[in-house]
Amino acid sequence: MGLVRPLDRRPPFRRVDHVQLAIPRGKEAEARSFYVGILGLTEQLKPAELIDRGGMWLRSGDVAVHLGVDDDFQAAMKAHPAFRCADYEALVQCVRAHGARVVEDGSLFDGSPHCYISDPFGNRIELIKGE
Repeated sequence: MGLVRPLDRRPPFRRVDHVQLAIPRGKEAEARSFYVGILGLTEQLKPAELIDRGGMWLRSGDVAVHLGVDDDFQAAMKAHPAFRCADYEALVQCVRAHGARVVEDGSLFDGSPHCYISDPFGNRIELIKGE
């Protein structure tokens, strides 16, 4: 049986609501230092019923990142979120200044420079220049 689509063929999604990355249990302070202190995201208050699960919610403008605790944590070393950066060069310089490895990867098909970094737990993150 084939995929059933609405006749008007409107895209089914409007935008990504959030991305979730896993972190090891008890590593919220280390995550906070990286995601808030280095990348510049703002920590958001989680709903009361989710606080006991650990992790944290972060935001930068319309970009939302949820860090969820995983007792069987394994870093996402291939799958990754990709973030368009308002000031790519400054962010990459800040990441390097804090000792994190930056893997330059040339330009994307649209000509935008991009690179890969890893959070303190090994999760891959792509940074892309431009809006």
